[in-house]
Amino acid sequence: MATLGELARLIRSKNAGPFLLTFDVMFGDEATYRRVIASGALTRARFAALYRLPESEVMLFHHDAARAIKISIPRPCVQCDPDDGDAYGGQQHAPLVELVVPN
Repeated sequence: MATLGELARLIRSKNAGPFLLTFDVMFGDEATYRRVIASGALTRARFAALYRLPESEVMLFHHDAARAIKISIPRPCVQCDPDDGDAYGGQQHAPLVELVVPN
């Protein structure tokens, strides 16, 4: 087994406006991209559990041409709210790095 961080070329999170966060998981080759999708390691349900969200709030898309998986979720608070600890959303991808991808 490997982690998503070991298999992906890039894992990042960022703002998608003041109300959404978006996550990009990009792969360097088609075989690895297909392996991760087929493993079921990164689905709406798994992402929701990892980030403690209702599955209905998780939007997940496969972009085959880019060998990428894109996920968008509501921000826990509006960007730059006094309770916002990550105004740019750039630190939210960390839990994905250690996500185990079964063989």
